[in-house]
Amino acid sequence: MSLAQLHYTSAPPGPDGSGFRFTAVTPDMPQSLLREAEQLIGYEPPRDAPPRPTDAELAGFPQMLSHSLLSDGSRLLCRTVYTGSDYSGRWGNFHAHAVHLPAHVGLPGDELPITTWDSPRWAVRTPDGGVPTPLGSLPPSGFFDREGLIGFAASRAPWLAGFFSDLRQLSQDPNAPQIILIERDSADVARWIALAAAVLPRELAHQLTFTTYTRRPQLARQQIIGVLPADGQGLAGYEDRYRVHDCIAPGPTKPATDAWAETAAQIWLAEVPEVFREAAALPGEHFTVGRLAAVALCARVTLPSPGRAAAAEWTCSGAETLDGQRLRRLVDALSRLAADRTPAETAALSRLFAALNGKASVITTAPLAAVVLTEAVRRNPGVELPELRNSELTDDLRHRLCAELRPDLRAGIADSTQDVSRRVELLRIADALAVDCTDLLPDVVRRLCRALLADPDAAYTPAVRSALQEQFNLRAALLAKCDDAAAGDPPSASRLLTRTGLSLDGVQALPHLRMCAEAPAATVAGCDRVTALHNVLRAGGVSAFTEPLVLRTAVRLVWDDSTPTAGEARLLLAGLGSDVHRAADTWREIVNAALEAPADDPDAAHLAPELLRCFSGELASRQRAALLLLEFARDLREGQAGTGWADRVLALRAAAESPQPAVLEHAFGALARRLLSPERPDGELHALIHSGDRDLITAYGRAAQEDRVGDRLRIVPEYVADCFVSWTSHPQAGGAWHETRTALLDKVLRPIVRTLTDEDISSIEGHLERTGGRWADEFRAWNRPGAFGRLGRRFGGRGRRSTVRGPRWGDVEPP
Repeated sequence: MSLAQLHYTSAPPGPDGSGFRFTAVTPDMPQSLLREAEQLIGYEPPRDAPPRPTDAELAGFPQMLSHSLLSDGSRLLCRTVYTGSDYSGRWGNFHAHAVHLPAHVGLPGDELPITTWDSPRWAVRTPDGGVPTPLGSLPPSGFFDREGLIGFAASRAPWLAGFFSDLRQLSQDPNAPQIILIERDSADVARWIALAAAVLPRELAHQLTFTTYTRRPQLARQQIIGVLPADGQGLAGYEDRYRVHDCIAPGPTKPATDAWAETAAQIWLAEVPEVFREAAALPGEHFTVGRLAAVALCARVTLPSPGRAAAAEWTCSGAETLDGQRLRRLVDALSRLAADRTPAETAALSRLFAALNGKASVITTAPLAAVVLTEAVRRNPGVELPELRNSELTDDLRHRLCAELRPDLRAGIADSTQDVSRRVELLRIADALAVDCTDLLPDVVRRLCRALLADPDAAYTPAVRSALQEQFNLRAALLAKCDDAAAGDPPSASRLLTRTGLSLDGVQALPHLRMCAEAPAATVAGCDRVTALHNVLRAGGVSAFTEPLVLRTAVRLVWDDSTPTAGEARLLLAGLGSDVHRAADTWREIVNAALEAPADDPDAAHLAPELLRCFSGELASRQRAALLLLEFARDLREGQAGTGWADRVLALRAAAESPQPAVLEHAFGALARRLLSPERPDGELHALIHSGDRDLITAYGRAAQEDRVGDRLRIVPEYVADCFVSWTSHPQAGGAWHETRTALLDKVLRPIVRTLTDEDISSIEGHLERTGGRWADEFRAWNRPGAFGRLGRRFGGRGRRSTVRGPRWGDVEPP
């Protein structure tokens, strides 16, 4: 195959004109391609070039070897040199010799474009006859020999990593900034491009565009652009367009932070460029740091910590691609003493150790184990260690590490100022190395238990989890300590088990923890909590009668911070008996169930006498008085309260010392409702009215406004008469009673009376007449339209007395 060629220079007049023009072109080359190529192959001599150079000076002019991408996807490879004067004797002539490469077609022999630098087949003049000489290849000149490139790389060591970093970006992103190389010699630019071609995959090296020299870098379209120092001024500061590498300056302005680029630089400096080819033969993405770093370490290249960490990470999944000898060399390199080893590298080595476990021989992995354990003890705490077993260490290595690390291990485990997870981590290592730390275990267990209960998410670290899985003695001791703690704080223990999934298998007893483990399932929303309590107790495996504390744990698990209802408390007391509750100290929850029950809970009043009977010795005087209030409420409802209701309820309230509002509402409400019934004993309402207690009188008023009172008033005229007499009596008994009775007459009785029929009104008046006194007249006057204000003032201005008492209203006096 012959390469399509073109020659361009200043030529005498001809059919195509004179001056700079194409002087020899392979037939059938499109004019559009020639026009585009003409913009890429021009040459301007250096700014400081002599105007009329000698032959010796001409040899020192920069060569422009360019490889450019054309708009149709094809490529143009061109060598342009300055030739001095043209046919007419004018200075400034140059000759460009180019070959055209169709899209996806490379040079013969798979040669890279940069290897054509100084090729003997490049022409410096137009061939005779204006017809290109057939060109089958552009053989390399041998300019880029291995030793020469190694020496050049060493001379440019400060810039290598930065250049390779920008090269990687350029290869991965077509829109990445162009690379500007400032060198005094275009041959050095060519050497840079040869270095780039060596580190890139072959296909990317074929596509890399470049020019080794230009006077106008702002107009250059290639990816890598070489310029002389005079032409590189003014390019700095345009980071979005250019990455400038001034190799004439003392050094780069900022260090590279690209691990792949740093690794590539170290490979060149270690004089082993073969590593790039070996790494490319392995599976994976080309710019994967770990793959390149792993092969480099096998070749004894010294890498910084990020490179070593990347090699370890890659080997975790890529170890099967390495033969045994290479893997051994890699592990040895990673295991060497390194002053710059970081926690990230140690963590990567730990993961590699875990990945090789069971896949590589102990002889291979033992050095890794030694490094990981030593680093974890002395330098990098918190590294997630893999599962450690004695079989993973050779006997000699284990004995050596035991002797070296024993003082540090025991000191670290005994140091109570350290985070407990760190102490547990050291316990793991001590166990793997057979360092006896039995005497230090109790304090670690105590602190670990405390930390887990306080914040299980933070305290249950990977190190703690692994240690508990590996060390039965540690797990058994911790579970025993947590079981003790669960008796005092069951919700925290239940949260610990839920969040961590800590297994209780293989450890005997642990009744409190087993109940904590059962509680979430037993106490689902809507469940019967008394049944849940018995299920939780059953999970503990211990009878509450033999170990009462389990009852306390179960109660706290089921009810947590809430209080049982009075009905639940009655079942608990009846089902287990008072002795167990007394021994478990859960009698307080039973008592609180009664005292904190809502006022409309009938079970509270029935529970109160049982508590007074069962826990008479444990109750404080104020609790006893509050329970007596509840019991008295029950007696009132059942008609067994005797006499002196108001005095008794007020005396019990005083003894209870500010009882719970619900207890007072319960007792006062029961008393008020009893006084609103027609069957109330004589004198009890009179006692309430003259007690002057605002809370008690207000409770009476509140009860009188309940629907059941209104319903009765609407259908029982006799009850209307009874309430009228009661609510218009004793107007001067005190402010509280006056306010209450006025409100009842105005807001309860009058609206209902206004809706009654004439027959009902007559019936009410008849009942009042039979009562005696002037009650009937007072009612007629009160019920007359417009009379309310006047009668209100009248009822509020004087008292009434009567010697006649009705059969049911013995506690009121007619006027």
